[in-house]
Amino acid sequence: MTRRLLIVACALSVACAGESQTDDSPTVSEPTGPFDYTKAGAHPVGHRTIELHDADRDRSLRVEIWYPAAADTAGGGEGVQFFAAAGTDRDGLAVVLADAPTNCTNAKTTATRDATPLKGWRWPVLTFSHCHLCARFSSFSLAEYLASHGFAVIAADHTGGTMFDKLAGNYEGMTEAFLNTRAADVSFLLDTVLGPGDALPAELRGRFDEGRVGAFGHSFGSVTTGRVAETDDRVLAAAGLLAPFESPLPPGVTLANISEPVLFFVATEDNSITEYGNKLIRGNFNDANPPAWKVEIIDAGHLSVSDLCGMADGFKPGCGDGTRQTKPGEAFTYIPVAKAIDITKGWLGAFFGAHVRGEAEALMWLKAPPKDHGTQVEMRLAP
Repeated sequence: MTRRLLIVACALSVACAGESQTDDSPTVSEPTGPFDYTKAGAHPVGHRTIELHDADRDRSLRVEIWYPAAADTAGGGEGVQFFAAAGTDRDGLAVVLADAPTNCTNAKTTATRDATPLKGWRWPVLTFSHCHLCARFSSFSLAEYLASHGFAVIAADHTGGTMFDKLAGNYEGMTEAFLNTRAADVSFLLDTVLGPGDALPAELRGRFDEGRVGAFGHSFGSVTTGRVAETDDRVLAAAGLLAPFESPLPPGVTLANISEPVLFFVATEDNSITEYGNKLIRGNFNDANPPAWKVEIIDAGHLSVSDLCGMADGFKPGCGDGTRQTKPGEAFTYIPVAKAIDITKGWLGAFFGAHVRGEAEALMWLKAPPKDHGTQVEMRLAP
């Protein structure tokens, strides 16, 4: 059996859960579901910020890890500015957040910094890649939600392509070369959390399951996710938020090389990538190797799936009143950001539950999802 088939078999096997136990004395048994992905999961959530250096590329990354925390964890509510480095970055972010519209921007987390990790099994791992000139925490509520359902989520600031790099006036463009750099960042994160080294805090070492890995990303992070799915054999399923995997701008992803299940999200009123970009996403869905899903969020904008929506001028698309890109000049109101994020949460949870954790109930939900007037859903199932 090839490594790919072995990983898939493990991910879909009930016996695999036992094989992924850690050497710790179990404090809980791994839940087997069914899981209700319409709401937060049963676990409190912890998060840690670490600094990593890829010696092979001489590249440093700030990394966030969200994970299921011990049952007695309490707290959360930390301000988003504390994701930024102390000093100029944190102070600047705090000023911007103070003026951000509270109906769009989510400025408080629900996770607890440095919480004691939940023990008992190795967590399935999901990587997140952020949008261009955004940050690893741009959609932190998606990460917290997934961690509450038992996943670990890891994300890096793609150095050279963050909001802080833009403020410093020294940042990379959306080129094929930087796409490859970003994809290498994601694979390096997997090397680190799945490897035997001491780069992680001691409490997190050995807690990640190399046989259950998925990837998702927003905007340029979607393209990055496509590249990772194409090149990194560990990824079992990939989801792209509001951008295609394969496109001419930038090139670098060949959709035909991606054999894993895929999920695409479309914002119907995306004034950033416009109808041209949305047609590319729809084309990716039509051309993808099945199984494939496409969820169109009606009246959403390009930042509607981000907690930082509305925070500053570059983050406005998706907040409050706007002008349709499908009917130029027509005024309308974007779907509430909280609603768009909730839609995204549920679909990501079910998708990764089915294709990374191997849940039969989640797969059934994907094949026959409940009706939601805020979405238009299509699927292409394997024969």
